[in-house]
Amino acid sequence: MIPFAAEAITHAGKSQLVLAAVLGIAAVVVLIAWAKFHPFLALIIGSGVLGLVAGASPGATVTSFTNGLGSTTGSIGLLIALGSMIGALLAQSGGADGIVNRIVERVSGSALPWAMAGVAALVGLPLFFEVGVVLLVPIVLLVARRTDIGLLRIGIPALAGLSVLHGLVPPHPGPLVAISSLNADLGLTLLFGLICAIPTVIVAGPVFGNFIAKRVPVAVPAFLEPATVSGGGGAGPGAAPGARPGADVPVPGDEDYESPGRRERAEAEAHRGTPGFWPAVLTVLLPIVLMLARAIGELTLDKGNHLRNALDVLGNPPVALLIGVLVAMWTLGKRAGMDRRETNAVLGGSLPPIAGILLIVAAGGGFKQVLVDAGVGNVVAEAAKDAHLNALLLGWLVAVGIRVATGSATVATITAAGIVAPLATTLDKPTVSLLALAIGCGSLFFSHVNDAGFWLVKEYFGMTVGQTIKTWSVMETIISVVGGICVFLLSLVV
Repeated sequence: MIPFAAEAITHAGKSQLVLAAVLGIAAVVVLIAWAKFHPFLALIIGSGVLGLVAGASPGATVTSFTNGLGSTTGSIGLLIALGSMIGALLAQSGGADGIVNRIVERVSGSALPWAMAGVAALVGLPLFFEVGVVLLVPIVLLVARRTDIGLLRIGIPALAGLSVLHGLVPPHPGPLVAISSLNADLGLTLLFGLICAIPTVIVAGPVFGNFIAKRVPVAVPAFLEPATVSGGGGAGPGAAPGARPGADVPVPGDEDYESPGRRERAEAEAHRGTPGFWPAVLTVLLPIVLMLARAIGELTLDKGNHLRNALDVLGNPPVALLIGVLVAMWTLGKRAGMDRRETNAVLGGSLPPIAGILLIVAAGGGFKQVLVDAGVGNVVAEAAKDAHLNALLLGWLVAVGIRVATGSATVATITAAGIVAPLATTLDKPTVSLLALAIGCGSLFFSHVNDAGFWLVKEYFGMTVGQTIKTWSVMETIISVVGGICVFLLSLVV
């Protein structure tokens, strides 16, 4: 259940609570967008502003914040860490390269943009958006150069596939935050998210990519020449085609280029195998299949049924992801020629890069808890009820506002989920899952100059700010709107 305080931390009136919420959110927005504070610090300070303006004592505010921080870390930190391990093994073993190359080699012409959208969605299941971009962009540039199809016709579908999965499908941080805050069912949310993701990727990817490529000419940028490609997160835009992300690639001119250690590592990389296409695909899909099977079992099997009991255990998100990691250690690690020491190094190396994400998510959970304990959510819920405002639309609109202001999809998801959490207690199980997805869709709306992803895409594709707004920003808005429409339509039949 959503953790509520045993007793409200303030007895302020509605007007004071609304003012507290506005000032608390404004503090987060100003600190992130103007003062350039790290979101982790901005959320802590914003929580303090919210609690104090609402009339709560400093001690009660701190207690509420730390309770929310702890419960959020416990509920979703484990899932993010396990998902990161699978993603790291997929990248470091060459499995991601194998998936991309296999499909690209067998598809050509007008079908290639559709294939790139599918590849991006598949590779993006266990990977964070930024890691997926780093992995796929070199392939996108290479394919665009070889086929002369056009950079945007290839690149937009790939970006759409990654972005949709990032916003709608667990185990990405945004959907997990919304699921935890609203006490939604993860398996059901995953099922609905995949249903909504398919038409959203099609419209925002191949369809929009073909449209915008004719109107915004973007040349394929030259491959940059990196000093090295090191193990922090995949090949960069200038990585040699086929280079395995995370490998130390010697470059002439490096002072250690001729060193025996560097030469031995390079030779080991050159002779290392790849896990194969189907083992990589099945490993990526395994946790998703287990969680979906659990959701389907809950909908179709009676309570007490032995198969349903087994699926409840195997499809439990931490168990499903743990099984995925254990299987990946063999299918992606051992089959790629890694020994146990190398596999463990990859697993351990996957954790430091996500520390910042975990801290932001945890602090966002604390901010959400202060919102809940102060009673702000109840005020919003009552106002929405009086105004007859649909809960899904409210969640989407709140997430849109925070996303445009802060540039952070995660902050938008956390804040919107905290505000509409009381509404979730009045909704049935499927609708709560759809509410989590509506918030996820809203959190992707119109990425612009205050979003790190905007600059990542701009630099990788060699575009101007104007071109990036016309392509990437519009694509994100299409994802938000089309995804939201799919969620609303789905709510009519479930």
